[in-house]
Amino acid sequence: MADLEEVDPGTKSRPDLSREPSFSNFPRNSSSESAQVIPITISPPEKETITPTDWAGGELNPQDAWLPITESRKGSTYSAIYHILASGVGLQALLLPVAFSTFGWVYGTIFLSLAFSWQLYTLWLLVQLHESESGTRYSRYVHLAVTAFGPKLGKLLTIFPVMYLSGGMCVQLIIIGGGTIQLLIRTVCKDGATCNAKPLTGTECYLVFMCMAIVVAQCFPNLNSIARVSLIGTITAIVYCTMVWALSIGKGRPRDISYDPLPLESTIATYGGILNALGIIFLAFRGHNVILEIQGTLPSSPKHPSRKRMWSGVTMSYVLIAMCLFPLAIGGYWAYGNKEPFSNGAILKAISQFHGHNTSQYVLGLIYIIIVINCLTTYQIYGMVVFDNMEIRYTSRKKERCPRWLRIKPRLHGGMWCTNVALGCFGLFLSLLFVAAAAWNLAVDGLNANFFKP
Repeated sequence: MADLEEVDPGTKSRPDLSREPSFSNFPRNSSSESAQVIPITISPPEKETITPTDWAGGELNPQDAWLPITESRKGSTYSAIYHILASGVGLQALLLPVAFSTFGWVYGTIFLSLAFSWQLYTLWLLVQLHESESGTRYSRYVHLAVTAFGPKLGKLLTIFPVMYLSGGMCVQLIIIGGGTIQLLIRTVCKDGATCNAKPLTGTECYLVFMCMAIVVAQCFPNLNSIARVSLIGTITAIVYCTMVWALSIGKGRPRDISYDPLPLESTIATYGGILNALGIIFLAFRGHNVILEIQGTLPSSPKHPSRKRMWSGVTMSYVLIAMCLFPLAIGGYWAYGNKEPFSNGAILKAISQFHGHNTSQYVLGLIYIIIVINCLTTYQIYGMVVFDNMEIRYTSRKKERCPRWLRIKPRLHGGMWCTNVALGCFGLFLSLLFVAAAAWNLAVDGLNANFFKP
């Protein structure tokens, strides 16, 4: 009987063998002429390395397919434009004429241009950092920060600011949207002259807006699915910005308009006014904290990385943003000069103050309705970041997709629904009772307060 011959592991007939099996117990053929070698390859599993050549654009992290930010990566350049515009143009831009009243024409335009350029540069950095050559995508600030600074420092630097910015923006939108609803009611009712019903209070308007925002949020499971909502937000943002500056210029300047900076009491007050004006200009550009999430909705592959589509979307979006903000700042300052009121929606207050008597109530009401719709649509983008962060914790612990019922309200008229309604009504009753009691005490006893001697 012929012995089994050894096969050289280095031959080209088979791959490199890290461990050779023993053939002593294998049955042998009785004919030496037909003796054959049956090689058996047993090798330890090797760690898979993904390179740009074999990565086909698929999900490298299965958890991303479970989360609302990255659940759908079927977005396009147009959907990115809608998201960027809806999240980037806000009512804080209406304060730009106030900043110009501090700086004047030249320095106001220079600082606004510098802020615009700075915004574009930082957005370009974020777009380039979104994905690595190996295909890893950083669709959230926390992931990018952990990669750059390590787990502890990265989370320390980003978790609180991201949640603060996204959650804080949602709160701000509730306040602005609710306040605009109150202005709309006053405009329609002409401060109670044409309405018999008692107008809603500020708190009630906030609750109305918050309920509408939450109901709309339940209709869309992920960020890509709200592209049409963002389109509505884009249209409303461009429309109300254009209407505001066009109305301000078209109605002409009031009398005694001056473009000289208002005199301040001291040098400290002067520097404080300058810093405040700079803050208004730089805060007029928003949306940094959702740019990675927006890019995360786009498909990507080695031949067609997402950064190309995203940068095209950013470029086109910021051309439109510049067409909204620069006329708003320059036109508003031309129309009202240093008489621009310093408050939320400053130029809106100026229109109502100086041109309310000769401006159609229907036009003002239309502007308020558009602003409310814009706040509702913008809320969905920033709220999605908050929902995503919550669901990351759930999927990390449960190792499964977040059930649909966790994202919505309980079943209508079910046991949990009735319990929540009862508790909510009881809590609302107690809140009203406490407010009434506090108001009564203030009315009877008065209030003597000193900030330095509480």
